[in-house]
Amino acid sequence: MAGLFITFEGGEGCGKSTQIARLRGRLEAGGHSVLQTREPGGTELGESIRQLLQHDSAGHGMVPEAELLLFAAARAQHVHETIAPALADGSIVLCDRFMDSTTIYQGVARAVDPRQVDAINHFAVGATRPDLTILIDLPAEMGLIRIRQRGAGQLDRMEQEAIEFYQAVRQGYLDLAAREPKRFVILDGSQEVETLENQIGALVEARL
Repeated sequence: MAGLFITFEGGEGCGKSTQIARLRGRLEAGGHSVLQTREPGGTELGESIRQLLQHDSAGHGMVPEAELLLFAAARAQHVHETIAPALADGSIVLCDRFMDSTTIYQGVARAVDPRQVDAINHFAVGATRPDLTILIDLPAEMGLIRIRQRGAGQLDRMEQEAIEFYQAVRQGYLDLAAREPKRFVILDGSQEVETLENQIGALVEARL
């Protein structure tokens, strides 16, 4: 039996990581086999690329095209080594970001040619596509406050952008979700954590 592939998307500070961990707990308590993973990451190679993209000083001054290709390289390894085998085994895969992040961050906010972004995305993932994408929507200003409350020393390279960047990301996601309403579900990220958790839990249970 094929598994279920659920991705979580949204701007910085929207609460994706918290909600993924809570959903995993719910599903495992219900007897489901669950793989929780993230992008970039999910493999040894992917985690090394994540370090380069987010924290390594060598990443400062990285051009958008290089950024795009590094994300795609990490994603290709992730799909083939981790995601596709788990789905083939019948597991529920919960992924913190996937190809939509590249569509928005590089194709919209970085203004790389969307046609090239789409082609590279599809080359990286092959036939692997999310069954459900949960978009946790949050005003860019609120997300910026949240991430900066963590402390400046903890901000990664992607979290240090100007407010206009985050605003473009948010609008890009909303536009993408409007184009793909069968796959996307938009939830309000400004709600209480428990309220959002319950909404996500009910949504996923209905899919199962």
